[in-house]
Amino acid sequence: MIQGIFYARFLPQEGTKIVAQSPPGCIVATTYTPHLKPPLVDFDIIQEYIIPRKAFFNRFMTVNSPDNKYSILGFPVSIPDERYHRNEFIFNFGLVVESDCDQIPYERLVRRLAVTFAEMERQHGYLSSGTTTIPTCTLTPEDSGRRPIESLLEIVKEDLNNYGECMIPVDDANTLNMKLFPYHASPPPVRGWHVPVPKMKLADIVDATWDLTLQKIIPHVDGVNDVRRIAWLADVSLPLTQIALQHLLYYDTVLLLDMFFFGSCYAPRPGVHDFIANRDGLVDECAGYVCISNPIPAAKGGSGAGEPSGASGDGAAIKDAVDAASVAGGQQQGVSNYQLIKLMTTFCAGRSVMEWIKLHQDSGFDVLRHIDVRRLVQFGVIKGLLYRVHKYVVSKQVLESLATGRRVVPGGDDREEDSLLRYADGSHCFDQIITEQNMTDGEIMKKLKSLGSGDMTVFYR
Repeated sequence: MIQGIFYARFLPQEGTKIVAQSPPGCIVATTYTPHLKPPLVDFDIIQEYIIPRKAFFNRFMTVNSPDNKYSILGFPVSIPDERYHRNEFIFNFGLVVESDCDQIPYERLVRRLAVTFAEMERQHGYLSSGTTTIPTCTLTPEDSGRRPIESLLEIVKEDLNNYGECMIPVDDANTLNMKLFPYHASPPPVRGWHVPVPKMKLADIVDATWDLTLQKIIPHVDGVNDVRRIAWLADVSLPLTQIALQHLLYYDTVLLLDMFFFGSCYAPRPGVHDFIANRDGLVDECAGYVCISNPIPAAKGGSGAGEPSGASGDGAAIKDAVDAASVAGGQQQGVSNYQLIKLMTTFCAGRSVMEWIKLHQDSGFDVLRHIDVRRLVQFGVIKGLLYRVHKYVVSKQVLESLATGRRVVPGGDDREEDSLLRYADGSHCFDQIITEQNMTDGEIMKKLKSLGSGDMTVFYR
């Protein structure tokens, strides 16, 4: 949000002077605003940066206040012409924003203000005319019909803060049009083994004017298909699919996850403590997303899956309710908060999803009957509760070849084995190998073992 906006000039007799500011007194105190708050910044300290040296003219500048609370964004402009005193007219339009806010969207506004008023000054001396230095209270209707600078800045500030855009007539021939555009960081690269998960119903917003590639791939973006499979199903080349998904990433409509395999390993993050405490109803949200059957009602004195449980003592009551319900009959039963927390916290780096399922089945809980395992893992990764432990392979021969520059010759004549060697440098995960070589995990391990006994090392990280 814009905290203040100002127009400054360099006057030959007075030096740097704030001609107009909004709100009044935000940069320098005036005789008309003695009762208002003190200025946001110390003008005596920053004035040399508002109208800086000649080397900084016509450049975007950012200056932080000494207390690092506010940033002043400016674009000092110099217009050389013989009609001015000292043959030069120097001014600056600046914004005052909080130092911790995103300043990139405001850079365009500052540039637009500077360029627009510089052109108006060149055309008919709008800024250098005497009316721009007269206080607002003393302006009369006869002052050439122009809008005073101070009231103009006030409208710009209020419209941009409230609506994110402004369209203000400056005079009979000029209008100031500006709009705040949010800044989106460049999206990360999309790989063939990534799985795009939609954050909204894309099929409801797509129309005939959208890009043809996007129209073809969106029906297959379901949170299950990887990028390579989406390209194949949509009959679109993989590079075009990746570019289209990058556009969706740029506008924050999808997020990327890893492919799900029952042989993959997942480990808990520190955020799992929030899940255990059911902070903000996290466990209840998980139950609605991953449970195949409806959650059971809460036991007396405890909390069920439909309401947050904060106390650890409630977990025992829920567990007893689940045990009693499972003995009562053969109908399909729900999953309690206690059981969901137990499922989420038993992932670890050395245990695959298949081993995790067997662990709970051996303890008497049929995971596959009550839980969508893929959705549970997906929920944990999206919420920051779990992270994927990737599998890599490294070969001593390949590392030696990278150090010496010599090419590694495989033991056999199989080109497929030769192609696998380039993945054995410890920087390519098995997801990439599976996608690019169209092989299963078991087939990759078999091929790697045949390349050299004892040379290959598999590690997880």
